[in-house]
Amino acid sequence: MFLKKITLMRENIPSFEKYPFTIPIIKGLHEIDIQSNVTFFVGENGSGKSTLLEAIADKCDFNTAGGGRNNIYDLYASESVLGEYIRLSWMPKITNGFFLRAESFYHFATYLDKVDTTGFRNYGGRSLHSQSHGESFLSLFLHRFKGKAIYLLDEPEAALSPSRQFTFLKVIHDLVSKGDAQFIIATHSPILLGYPNAHILSFDDQKITEIDYEMTDHYQLTKYFLQNRERFLSELFEED
Repeated sequence: MFLKKITLMRENIPSFEKYPFTIPIIKGLHEIDIQSNVTFFVGENGSGKSTLLEAIADKCDFNTAGGGRNNIYDLYASESVLGEYIRLSWMPKITNGFFLRAESFYHFATYLDKVDTTGFRNYGGRSLHSQSHGESFLSLFLHRFKGKAIYLLDEPEAALSPSRQFTFLKVIHDLVSKGDAQFIIATHSPILLGYPNAHILSFDDQKITEIDYEMTDHYQLTKYFLQNRERFLSELFEED
């Protein structure tokens, strides 16, 4: 691993009454110890997992609209206020990596169309806009992700079918098994969360806690639905 610890510098925060410090998870944050090369952030929308991931990207000097250190373009509301108030502890410090924001990936692809002079060598040899959404994500994972690096991914499953999520798991495994990659991933996918020996941190219940895969809502709800589909839907659609 490279990134070992995330610390909220609480003494520097002028007020906990302003966003993002009003988010319960952020308000109660002190330190997070990173215990695996693959760490997942899970929780309901609005729980703070994407906010924290964006702050880590900001502290890594990655473009918080999506990209790496050398991808310079502007996107409205892409700045991270929280990034000014966290400290990252490294061993060793690395500068290579990438921040993926599924919601702004279109803008990253547009930026590449304007600046790429290599024939999209790091993206499968084609403009990301000329590929389907899922193909463009996989092109990024298969060709751009390499070498000693940290990868911060916000909902990478957004464009991936279940079968392509399995392909992405293989990408993670191949990079991590070489000992030169670290992943922190915010996700809702029970497939991705199944990666072996991953460290899963839940952002529910107003505090960050380690949770086993089988105890996540993602696993339990998916399992219950698959095993009790008719009953589940009947209860869901039942009139009051």
